Amino acid sequence: MSRPSPVHPGPRAGPRSGASQWTTADRRAFANDLAHSQLIAVSARSNRTKSDRDPSDWQPDLISYRCAYARAWISVKHAYALTTDEEERAALTGMLGTCA
Repeated sequence: MSRPSPVHPGPRAGPRSGASQWTTADRRAFANDLAHSQLIAVSARSNRTKSDRDPSDWQPDLISYRCAYARAWISVKHAYALTTDEEERAALTGMLGTCA
């Protein structure tokens, strides 16, 4: 059994999401924020396959977890006023459709 690997389920704050003007301090605060579902333990395989892909390119294998994942992703986007594109928004909408 492999050791769990920490992964940021939420978005990486990059130019595509509206963080291009952030300072180093802003990026550090984002990376270390524990209040907005930023870090979970996953398998090393999951961490490698997700990389920095958004929900339009990657979703959790476990369908029952997609709702929680989408909610965490949206929470981070909202908290940091980050943007989404059409494909990302459509994927998140589909993932929210798995919520009970």
